[in-house]
Amino acid sequence: MSLRLWTLVLLVMLPGVALGGSSAYYLFPDWAALDASHRNYQKLAQDSNSTLRDLAIAEAAENRHRINCFAEGMGVLLGGVIFSIGVHGICTLLEPAPNPASESASEHSTNRSSRNP
Repeated sequence: MSLRLWTLVLLVMLPGVALGGSSAYYLFPDWAALDASHRNYQKLAQDSNSTLRDLAIAEAAENRHRINCFAEGMGVLLGGVIFSIGVHGICTLLEPAPNPASESASEHSTNRSSRNP
């Protein structure tokens, strides 16, 4: 394989997979914590004995996990974009180069046909 191909794989595709994978790894525990904090907030909102301070603390915990999930989700998307840039680079590397002999032959046939009305 060519050096350009290895450069794309090592410097673009692998970091994209690593970023997406590590973000997904941390996204799932944050998602579970967000679900638990949301259930806790709902339970406190329906409880008549909960104070405004309890609700504010539960809402802050839910928002913290919501922001963490958003950031980790964006990391997954960014890793996918970086990986797809590497795939696109490999696809453009593997396209066959145009044959100069066939281009000159088509130019000659075009010139001949333009001379004959």
